[in-house]
Amino acid sequence: MVEILILLALVAFIVVATARFKFSPFLVLLLAALIGAIAYRIPLADVVGTATESFGKVIGSIGIVIVLGTIIGVILERSGAAIAMAQAIIRVLGKRFPTLTMSVIGYIVSIPVFCDSGYVILNSLRRSLARQLQVSPAAMAIALMTGLFATHGLVPPTPGPIAAAGNLGATDQLGQIILWGLLVAAVSAGAGLLWANRFLKRDVPLLPDEDEDRLDAEADEVATTGLPSAFASFAPIRIPILLICLASIAKLPGKPFGEGVFFDIVAFLGAPAVALLLGLAAAFPLLRRTSVVAGGDGESRTSQFNSSVEEGIRVAAPIILITGAGAAFGGVLGASPLTDVLTNAFGGLGWGVWVPFIVAAALKSAQGSSTVALVTTSAMMAPLLGSLGLDSPMGLVLTVLAIGAGGMVVSHANDSFFWVVSRMSRFSVATAYRIQTTATLSQGVAAMLTVWVLSLILL
Repeated sequence: MVEILILLALVAFIVVATARFKFSPFLVLLLAALIGAIAYRIPLADVVGTATESFGKVIGSIGIVIVLGTIIGVILERSGAAIAMAQAIIRVLGKRFPTLTMSVIGYIVSIPVFCDSGYVILNSLRRSLARQLQVSPAAMAIALMTGLFATHGLVPPTPGPIAAAGNLGATDQLGQIILWGLLVAAVSAGAGLLWANRFLKRDVPLLPDEDEDRLDAEADEVATTGLPSAFASFAPIRIPILLICLASIAKLPGKPFGEGVFFDIVAFLGAPAVALLLGLAAAFPLLRRTSVVAGGDGESRTSQFNSSVEEGIRVAAPIILITGAGAAFGGVLGASPLTDVLTNAFGGLGWGVWVPFIVAAALKSAQGSSTVALVTTSAMMAPLLGSLGLDSPMGLVLTVLAIGAGGMVVSHANDSFFWVVSRMSRFSVATAYRIQTTATLSQGVAAMLTVWVLSLILL
């Protein structure tokens, strides 16, 4: 019982330090690891080694993957490829079901691009479509937001699920995480779409906007600005996902591709770092039109690429360090008596995938960041997988997805995405809580119910 109280105190410390006092999650997680080591009476001579070994192991396994995925996202933002993908989806789905179109756009664009950035990029397109089709701008906003949010926490190469997979030792299952994550995210986006459609014919009050005419002109310009082709724009996403999934298929027990040279080639190209490197190569040609889209001065493609790489590294560095610190915290928990105590406490309850979901949901709601919730929860769950019956390959996949589902519950005032959506959609705070926060709650619950059903079938 004392061990569980220590864990609760450590979690409370992490939440208060990051949410209330705004300390860096990286430092807070490292400090929690040291405090936990002392509280659990791990020999002092072993404390630093336990923490640094876990830190280095996880960074070594997923650090490059996170950096490459983030750089690809930056290039898709800067080149206009994200808009080109959105317009391609509109051409396919048409304008008959505008909220569905908006949801699908968000669902696809957020696979490589952070949901915050995705909303900023696509907001002009949302405004333009809402005005052209005479549909509720609030419904279009919720459809876009929930589509973006669905894949953000469930489908690699978004950094959150990659970091969770690294902490859980599930990097070899990334292909399956992508495939099952796409399914779970589709259900989650569907729940968000149903919620968005409730406001299609309702009058949702919006805040006044003095720059409305200027913003509408910019929204119309989106459709006429020179952009990369749709085929080229999708390539940086299509190539790595296809290669990673093929490698996962090749490694199935039945060895469908055999065990010869072809298997070796598929396994090599499908290694996440190699697959994303090829995706980055496919993203390079997209930069040829960046100066046109951004109104620049003809900056060379190489210079644009280097700038994007630097920006990607800058964005990815905190995520990687937080992931490593979370792994150090998890390593300390794994070396403590906590594992045996929780095995006895939870082993016979049959909670399974609900445990990581509940922990992630509590952390997300308390401190706001989905990424921090995913990293911290996965670090805590790593030593408990056996006791929860989740230490099989499929168990690891479903644990990552359960944590991702918990990372959606709920987005409110301590979440940057809450403010990006509410401010750019002209929602008051009260309106945002009523239709935006509730949407993320329905998404998280729908995603978790799907994961639970999958666990009943596949485990």
